[in-house]
Amino acid sequence: QVQLAESGGGLAQSGGSLRLSCAASMSLLRIYTMRWYRQAPGKQREMVAAITGGGGTDYADSVKGRFTISRDNTQNTAYLQMNNLKPEDTAVYYCNCLRVDGVEWWGEGTRVNVSS
Repeated sequence: QVQLAESGGGLAQSGGSLRLSCAASMSLLRIYTMRWYRQAPGKQREMVAAITGGGGTDYADSVKGRFTISRDNTQNTAYLQMNNLKPEDTAVYYCNCLRVDGVEWWGEGTRVNVSS
């Protein structure tokens, strides 16, 4: 069982930056892919960014060039650096840990509000 705790959300102005952190309760081995999702009010949850155990990354088109996902396996933590924030980035951001056999775990989310 993996427990995930997100932090770093809050209020930012358009064009500003925030850095989200996701602390895992156990070692983030290479068999785990870490992902960030978000859910805006009235919308479905969508994947924002992912990073494999080997460091490969993938991003939603809407955040490419603005967001950067990273992980520090020594600290059991994944990060999402969000730059040039836009009002449409306003959402609850969730951390997700996916094991190679398909088992996954979710954090409880951290809220991001971007004002125009």
